[in-house]
Amino acid sequence: MIEISIPGRGKLQCRYLVLDYNGTLAVDGRLIDGVGEALRRLSDMVEIHVLTADTFGKARSGLAGIDCRLSILPKDRQDTGKRDYITALGAEGCVCVGNGRNDRLMLKEASLGIAVIQAEGAAADTLLAADVVCSDIVSALELLSNPLRLVATLRS
Repeated sequence: MIEISIPGRGKLQCRYLVLDYNGTLAVDGRLIDGVGEALRRLSDMVEIHVLTADTFGKARSGLAGIDCRLSILPKDRQDTGKRDYITALGAEGCVCVGNGRNDRLMLKEASLGIAVIQAEGAAADTLLAADVVCSDIVSALELLSNPLRLVATLRS
């Protein structure tokens, strides 16, 4: 578990890291450089879940060797599917990372929502639903390994 005390916000107790695949962890179905290593480091601290429609059919092979649970969701109503998934886990214990419009509900519901802007860009609704916006996924994952960076960003 990752515990972070944020002045003016309280204590975050994050048990789960829930991530979108395409546009967040991968571009065109291929895992972004540095993501595998970052996820392996975090897997000792949190349970990792990856949610995707697997548009390119490469998620399972891209995540090979990474301790995570991959869930391939139906292509329709992904926004509510992702939200319902973290609600079942316990949204108060989730850090969620995404970029697409279908990620906005899970980012809003999560204890901590992080939006990333990369090659696919990011949906404006998703940026507004996030607590933090990062320029790339590796930086977003490093926030969890270096929680004082989150304190600096989120404190009142």
